[in-house]
Amino acid sequence: MAIENVVIIGSGPAGWTAAIYAARANLQPLVFEGNVGQADFQPLGQLNLTTEAENYPTWPAADGEALAAFSRSALPPDRYAYISHLYEGRDAHHGKRAATGPEMMQWARQQAVNFGTRVITDDIIEVDFKKRPFNLKPRDGDPVQARAVIIATGARANYLPLPSVERYKNKGVSACAVCDGALPLFKNKPLIVVGGGDSAVEEATYLTKFAKVVYLVHRRDALRASKIMQERALSHPKIEMKWNRVLDEVLGDEFVTGARLKSTVDGATEELPVGGVFMGIGHTPNTAFLKGAVELEANNYIKLTVPFRTNTSVEGVFAAGDVADSYYRQAVTAAGTGCMAALDAERWLAEHGE
Repeated sequence: MAIENVVIIGSGPAGWTAAIYAARANLQPLVFEGNVGQADFQPLGQLNLTTEAENYPTWPAADGEALAAFSRSALPPDRYAYISHLYEGRDAHHGKRAATGPEMMQWARQQAVNFGTRVITDDIIEVDFKKRPFNLKPRDGDPVQARAVIIATGARANYLPLPSVERYKNKGVSACAVCDGALPLFKNKPLIVVGGGDSAVEEATYLTKFAKVVYLVHRRDALRASKIMQERALSHPKIEMKWNRVLDEVLGDEFVTGARLKSTVDGATEELPVGGVFMGIGHTPNTAFLKGAVELEANNYIKLTVPFRTNTSVEGVFAAGDVADSYYRQAVTAAGTGCMAALDAERWLAEHGE
């Protein structure tokens, strides 16, 4: 069995950036990008589930036709097919706009491939880091051995298990205020944030920059957030508390137009006209497949053991992106740590004569 220099598990901004840097360093990286419908982590990352990425540098708004021409030029036909709906047919985007998450991920994937990255559309479901070379077990393919591993499987936003929430994802339902709050879809409209912890209060506070009013919906009569965060929410003139209520259903036509809330006290319902519903109920890092192979934080994010580096508790195993970041969770920070992980892996291999 051939031993890979570096295997990258995951295919979001962190994974593809790591692949680009590793490939340019002649490490011949192998990426397991996941398999849609099977992977615990989202193939092409959470960014692939978003719309316009206005907060990622280097992609200012451009004419839709120019973006279409760019994609046709940059991508082979089989990859262009994944995003052709953005340029052709009923759902085509017209006029000037920022690049969307799916576009950016296809471009990043192709950039990595152009430098020699090999890609396997499969999931790693088990790892053995007890000895080197490391052993990785895919779901469907043959086992793989690697001298170094970069884990970039990301984290997934927690959504309420309602059919209407699923129906309106990216059509007014979001789990990232920083990513989406400034979009025209939400500006100057009433918005809802669901949750009662720090994440929910941070989302609600951020959205006050753009919203007409923010309804903070919490199933109890007191917030779980830290005291300073509670004070920030309760004293803000644009935040209106909806105590003892849960989200019962998201309402809308093509996009969200309202929400129905249900009382946790007496079951009474009320409908609010809103332009968006934001989930503030946390994220879950995609680390279950590791099964204790590396040290995790109390919240199950991978623990980085060297300040300002991407080292994990296992020598030769590195982590990048949201799988090791419970604080920033942005595409640009994920890409930055993808670069760091590739450089860390390259230098670690060199130090070990490999």
